[in-house]
Amino acid sequence: MSARSATRKPTNRHKGGDGGGAWFLVLPALIPILVLSVGPLLYGIALAFTDSQSGRTAPTQWVGLLNFWDLAHDGLFWESFRIGLLWAVGVTVPQFLLALGLALLLNQKLRLRWLARALAIIPWAMPEVVVGIMWRLVYQPDAGILNETVRDLGLGDGRDWLTGLATALPAVIVVGVWAGMPQTTVALLAGLQNTPQELHEAAAIDGAGAWRRFTTVTWPALKPVALAITALNFIWNFNSFALVYVLTNGGPGGRTRLPMLFAYEEAFRYGQFGYAAAMGCVMVAVIAVCLALFLVGRLREGDGK
Repeated sequence: MSARSATRKPTNRHKGGDGGGAWFLVLPALIPILVLSVGPLLYGIALAFTDSQSGRTAPTQWVGLLNFWDLAHDGLFWESFRIGLLWAVGVTVPQFLLALGLALLLNQKLRLRWLARALAIIPWAMPEVVVGIMWRLVYQPDAGILNETVRDLGLGDGRDWLTGLATALPAVIVVGVWAGMPQTTVALLAGLQNTPQELHEAAAIDGAGAWRRFTTVTWPALKPVALAITALNFIWNFNSFALVYVLTNGGPGGRTRLPMLFAYEEAFRYGQFGYAAAMGCVMVAVIAVCLALFLVGRLREGDGK
């Protein structure tokens, strides 16, 4: 062996291989996302630019922006969009306020607190279809618990809550708030428990009352969690389907027809797959804008700090 070869530094033949190994390890987690999420999303976007229909013998044709043009002039869709926004806001805001109150209560050192926490998350453990069936029984006009209570209190003969034009949407919103409150409560409770107790004790020693401690100590620490869970709740509620479908199927007279229900009807009742896909693209765009606004707000807040 020559002196030059003897003094040569050993080379790492596997240099740069860590990145490939990392991709190999991540691949099993990426495949379900690509197959079940990204793939159908891209296919749905492509379908929105075609005249795809069920039962057609003719080949599907590319129609460009025609579906979106028709959608822009579809009053029924924009009415469902308005109802979807009312539903999302009407569920998200009370959901957060009630969950905040419940989280503050469950954060106290109460007797049987563990039992109260377990009971608070029961609606979260129930499938939406089961929740819908249960609340249909509650709202049942003849023998439902709600109407029976109204009659026992002498407040009238009750009413058909889910088929009344004026009561259907508020009745469904109540169910949405009840069903979605547990996960908001859990998130806020986790945020409360991460707040240093020493800050509360120091504020109490300084003479701050309960409201003062909440505004100066609790809320600043809870604000990031509150903003995140509120944004997620708005997205989830705007995309709701199963709960409203079981309760009212979009009735009466379309008063509870959310955008997702409208798209479902166009696709699977009337067979207009391309048109329904265009509706889905519009809803995805709305959600993307909401997420972008949320992220921009968070980034500006972080830069301000």
